[in-house]
Amino acid sequence: MEQFIQQLINGLAWGAIYALIALGYTMVYGVLRLINFAHGDVYMIGAMTAYYVAHWLGFASAPSLQGFVVVMIVAMALCAALGALIELVAYRRLRHQPRSSMLITAIGVSMLLEFGGQRVFGPDPKFFPQLIESHSLFRAGGVVLTNLDALVIVVSLVLMIGLRWVVMKTRVGMALRAVSFSYDTAALMGINVNTVLSLTFMLGSALAAAAGAMVGLRNPKIDPLMGLLPGVKAFVAAVLGGIGNFPGAVVGGVLMGVTETLVAAYLSSTYRDAVAFVILIGVLLVKPTGLFGKVTVEKV
Repeated sequence: MEQFIQQLINGLAWGAIYALIALGYTMVYGVLRLINFAHGDVYMIGAMTAYYVAHWLGFASAPSLQGFVVVMIVAMALCAALGALIELVAYRRLRHQPRSSMLITAIGVSMLLEFGGQRVFGPDPKFFPQLIESHSLFRAGGVVLTNLDALVIVVSLVLMIGLRWVVMKTRVGMALRAVSFSYDTAALMGINVNTVLSLTFMLGSALAAAAGAMVGLRNPKIDPLMGLLPGVKAFVAAVLGGIGNFPGAVVGGVLMGVTETLVAAYLSSTYRDAVAFVILIGVLLVKPTGLFGKVTVEKV
């Protein structure tokens, strides 16, 4: 039982990371009907940005919570700018083209970031600085809750609540929901669609950057290809919850994290990465709209 609770804690921490990335997928799909395959690589850029900012500002040699907060905020801001740039350069001109054009472009942007990252950052893995020293907050028998696990879960929860508040309680969120319903109708109501789409990419990219910075704390090894597999898993989490649905992305991310952790603990770590694809196949066969998704009919 103690092992199960411990694995559950580990799974929740990973699930929170997947949920943050999955929210970016679901936001972009909700307004643009695009699966942004480059999103996982923005998560990698977030981790790399945090790595370099931590060294440049001197926080790598002086661990502190304040230093980590500064590093994470800078990474979120830079990745938000990157998200806006990707939307402007890669997707804006293709908005009224067939969706396959945008999909292929998304794959191209993903490869550009991966191989461009290898060129800029170097192909070798890097050791993420220990910005916060790890220690146990709670211990009972074999169950240990570390401060890093608690930090990941709490920060992720705060960011999710903040995003929910922005979407549901602000004029920006109202505009975002209007654009997700219909471009043309939103434009007729005076909403600047381009601005709303840029903000959507910025919000999603900022969340991915936060996930990248926090992953660096728990798993210090980072490299330019680190976004590939987590990006796929987060996409599966978004599909599992019902892509385009915010609560669904969160639930899907948590389920993904807990499931793969339990599989690695009780079956074999070999199957850990395969779980995502098994879940994807199962969802597509049983309930293609996901747990919280709804069937929509497209007008011809």
